[in-house]
Parts: sequence; C-alpha cells; structure tokens
Amino acid sequence: MRPTSHLLLNTPDIEIWPGGLLRARSNHDARALSRARHVLRRKRDGQYLAAELPEGLLAMVPRLRHEAGVELAFAMLDHLSEHRRAGVDAIGELPLDRLQDRLAALGLDDSYGERTGLSLVPEPAVLTFAGFDRFRRALWLVSPAARAWRSMQTAALRDGVVLEAISGYRSHDYQLGIFERKLARGLSVEHILTVNAAPGYSEHHSGCALDIGTLDEPPAEESFENTAAFAWLRGNAGGYGFVMSYPRDNPHGIVHEPWHWAWHHA
Repeated sequence: MRPTSHLLLNTPDIEIWPGGLLRARSNHDARALSRARHVLRRKRDGQYLAAELPEGLLAMVPRLRHEAGVELAFAMLDHLSEHRRAGVDAIGELPLDRLQDRLAALGLDDSYGERTGLSLVPEPAVLTFAGFDRFRRALWLVSPAARAWRSMQTAALRDGVVLEAISGYRSHDYQLGIFERKLARGLSVEHILTVNAAPGYSEHHSGCALDIGTLDEPPAEESFENTAAFAWLRGNAGGYGFVMSYPRDNPHGIVHEPWHWAWHHA
C-alpha cells in the first residue's frame, strides 16, 4: 500500500505516520491501519494510539486524551497542510531538555560529550519518506538527505552497484531501547558505548545519517568494506554530500563502521 503522505510529523512523545506504512499487530490494528490516513504512534514503545479515518478519529487505546503529548500531536495533524505549504526543507527541531534524566539514569553526564567529541543531536520535527530499507520498513530522512540518498542509490545502480538502506532516522527513545535491551543481556554501559552512541548523541537522531548495505552482505558488519558497494561509496558518496562518520581510529572511540554514512549540509 502506498503512503497517503510522504511526511512523518514528529513530537517529543508521539510520531504521526502517514497511512499505508505501519504493520498491523492484530486484527483490530489491521482494520484500522488499512483505512487510516494518518496514525499516531507512541514513541516510547511503538504503541498505536489513534488512526485518522475518512469518517474521523478512531482511538486505539483507552483514555486517549490522557496520553502524554497527544494535544500537541493533534495540533500538528490539524496543521498538516501548513507544513506542506512551508516546504519539507523547513524542518525545525525538537527540544533536548528531557534527555538529561535519561542520560543520568545511564550514569552519563556532560563529560561523555566532552570525552568523545560528540554533540547532543536534536530530532527533526518533520521527516520525509525516502523509500524502504532492506527489511521493508519505512526509511525516514530529512528532505535534502532523502533526495541525496535516492540520487546516490540510482547512480550506483547505473554502475551496477546495489546500495541498500539498513536504517535511517532513529528517535532518542529508540536509542534508549537499544541500551536497555543490551543492559538486560548483561552488557555494561561502557561496552555498549564502544558500539552505540549514547541516547541523544547518535547521528541517526538527525535524520541525516543512514546505515548502508548491499546484496548478500550481512548488515552492519566490518566485512562491508570489502564489497564493491563500499568501494563505490568511497569514490562517489562525497559528490552527494555523504561522508563515512566512523573510520578506523576515529576520535570518538566508536568502532570502525564502514556502513555508517551521514549527509552534511552543503
């Protein structure tokens, strides 16, 4: 099913998805999602909160009006046409003020940024649909990065090289979930930080970064640098504004990630 819109509206608590892109988890979800123009999804756990149907709003949870941030989400949905008229390049950013408590719970403070040279990354208020990733999930990037990605992917294909998106935009909540799952498996915060940036510090929050793979290559593995796709990126990605963020011996203390590329403003 094609999306009914190409924009994802983002608030601190809730994402507003265009219809046609979310997967049903139950028969109840399937009936609502099949007809939805937009879907409100809680960022913390991915719970579907409400579906905007042709005949009006359908609550998908009890006490919808008591959900944190729901009034702001309704206001953004009401002004969707204004977002479109303003242009998707007029992105705007979400505030960073709630990140401090999350970082403190992980035992992290400002010294983490000072030590790694990484900066807090705000989430964009509006993202653009950039196609699907390898796993048929919607890929979200800020509009100029989405255009650059599609152009680069097409150019590589003309040269016989397949570039696949593995993942793009990730929220602060998503990054926190990565940490919580790894902590539950017994890994330490220090070990996780060698592979994953702390919540709020990942380039994926910006909507400008994506992990790239290619056919018959496992995702997010160092072996990607031995592929024709990586060789093509080394020679051509800069022309589209993409830079490999974490080469070997990078100053941030993050392991070599030949698959991670970020678009930078011209």
